[in-house]
Amino acid sequence: MRRKDRETDRDSALNVVDRCDYGVLSLTAQDGRPYCVPLSVVRIGNDIYFHCAADGRKLDILRARPDVCLACVTGVHTISGKFTTAYESAIIEGRASEITEEPKKIQALHALCMKYTPENMADFENAVSRSLARTGIWKISIDKISGKSKKEKN
Repeated sequence: MRRKDRETDRDSALNVVDRCDYGVLSLTAQDGRPYCVPLSVVRIGNDIYFHCAADGRKLDILRARPDVCLACVTGVHTISGKFTTAYESAIIEGRASEITEEPKKIQALHALCMKYTPENMADFENAVSRSLARTGIWKISIDKISGKSKKEKN
């Protein structure tokens, strides 16, 4: 990181993952070209989870090349009277793997739903029973995480 004065510790970077609205997953396609996709993410312990369809380009890439980079950003706002923004970010390098065991899939889905749609949890079990078989769950094991915070200065 070029601006060491903006670097944050691991716990602060993990906190950004917990609070972000979404993350952007960067992959390298089989032909070597970059590919990225926004995801709803949730952290359980030291791993990050996301849900997806059972097939598609993203999954083709992940199965062939599971090394990934995930960017999460939160707290973005413009700084009055300046041509810049304040924000917090976390960059995660890791390895993605598919979760196939039903209890682990349900645990990840529960955590995702609690983060994004806690008001709908009364229908969680019904929704899972209808869609679990066709829902993909992937885990990103964190190899490296770094954080950055650009605070508003007067």
